[in-house]
Amino acid sequence: MKLYLDNCCFNRPFDDQASLIVSMETEAKLHVQDLIRQGEFQLCRSFVLDYENGISAKATQLMSLGLRQMDASHIACAIYFGADCFLTTDKKVLNKRIAEIPVLNPIDFVRRYLDV
Repeated sequence: MKLYLDNCCFNRPFDDQASLIVSMETEAKLHVQDLIRQGEFQLCRSFVLDYENGISAKATQLMSLGLRQMDASHIACAIYFGADCFLTTDKKVLNKRIAEIPVLNPIDFVRRYLDV
């Protein structure tokens, strides 16, 4: 399975861990990261993670759903790379229904796809 993690997912371990949900998202993200390193999942990576640019046509379409430009760009790249799932901790993104790809919080991903 291919996974695309956005910047807020990558950066979750560096956020204030005082909140239980932030701490749980961090642990789930780190668990998924370990499984990627072990070869259980494939990480899709794009230039967006480095430069915060996007695939404009798809991103523009996604922005019509109310997504911000960078969020739409990340999701457009995930779709372009054929990712099976888009992981994020951004509540505004999690509340959007994207037809082409499941959008999940790392905790929900672990619950749904991992036998833990």
